[in-house]
Amino acid sequence: MTFLYTPLLYLFLPVLLLRLLWRGFKNPEYWHRWRERFGFIEPLQQPVDVWVHAVSVGEVRAAEPLVNTLLDKAKSINLLVTTMTPTGSTQVRQCFGDRVHHCYVPYDYPAAVNRFIDRTRPHLAVFMETEMWPNIIRLCSRRAIPLLFANVRLSEKSFFRYQRVVGFMGPVLRLASGFAVQTNSDAERLKRLGAREDSVRVTGSIKFDVRLPPSLIEVAKVLRREWGSDRLVWIAASTHEGEDEIILAAFAALKQKHPKLLLVIVPRHPERFAAVTRLCHRAGFETVLRSQQGGSLSGDVDIFVGDSMGELTLFYAASDIAFVGGSLVQAGGHNVLEPCALGLPVVFGPHMFNFQEIGERTLEHEAGMRVGNKVELTAAIDRYLADPNLRFKAGEAGKTFVTENRGALQKTLNLLANYVPQLSSDEPERGKR
Repeated sequence: MTFLYTPLLYLFLPVLLLRLLWRGFKNPEYWHRWRERFGFIEPLQQPVDVWVHAVSVGEVRAAEPLVNTLLDKAKSINLLVTTMTPTGSTQVRQCFGDRVHHCYVPYDYPAAVNRFIDRTRPHLAVFMETEMWPNIIRLCSRRAIPLLFANVRLSEKSFFRYQRVVGFMGPVLRLASGFAVQTNSDAERLKRLGAREDSVRVTGSIKFDVRLPPSLIEVAKVLRREWGSDRLVWIAASTHEGEDEIILAAFAALKQKHPKLLLVIVPRHPERFAAVTRLCHRAGFETVLRSQQGGSLSGDVDIFVGDSMGELTLFYAASDIAFVGGSLVQAGGHNVLEPCALGLPVVFGPHMFNFQEIGERTLEHEAGMRVGNKVELTAAIDRYLADPNLRFKAGEAGKTFVTENRGALQKTLNLLANYVPQLSSDEPERGKR
């Protein structure tokens, strides 16, 4: 199967290009910067010390503590952050500005990857989570570029998918320099796929090491005053298609008991902002978009749609209760640790296979509730709305859960220190490996 991978990839090229065109109808940014996807970038003047790849928004947010720490600890470090999606690209610029180089990652064609490496000359590659591209791994190995996978989570669903091609993936995984994985289960699955025993290290999730901006709480207080200090706020974050209707039905039921309740709904993908807003209007709710907000909200406003990028943390900090989406439909769920760190009770659905262990441990700490349908969602949110003490206890439990599990960032940095001289030397020597 190994010898078939690249020819099949070339046969798939027309489909890949058509997919870019199709996605561009929802997000026109997909129609731009195609050259970058094939390695045609402006050659960098200095070799890249660390190339960090984070596929989209979630992975960029996961990489943020790592990248910020590298920038803080090694002042002269030359960092490149690549993504695969336009929303990920926007997130990189919002998180890091011009402190890092940025472009799209090349597609996994040998010519594109070699071209990209020639123009960036990375000393070390760090891929976030499970972005395992066979030709990138092979060519980094062939060119003596260490490649580490950080914050790796391998759900059962992903494991079974990879297991179908274990004869192909095993030799590829053995070429990687190391894997910093989130849990023992992730470690076992990786080893069963063929990763070398000595290359897999359990470090925990970097997402526990979330760094909240010092000004966040003050800015959130201002936003909360604009929403209405006398109102309770329920945020439904990172929602997917099929979830919004359930949330709106639950909200309609809750409004009968809590008439002042404000719903903040933040769709996961920007291309869905308009569709979700139409759903809100059709359901008969007075709705305001973040992009249209001009100061304090009228008391008649029922729903606030977060149609902006990079503000989810702020919206969490200004809310009282969080539902984390992608979990009432089979999308695998999203990260519950950020609202936990901010002291919000969290509610999520049954489909948390991308965050299974974190979801279970959230429940064990009594920091949230799991629901299966509209009735259970309505009941869970109602319990938190009606009982301030329960809300406070769950929020404090979430903060404790996050605090007790920090440390993955330092363990990951310890692995990187073997390859990044700037992390262990006050006088960085650019160009040495």
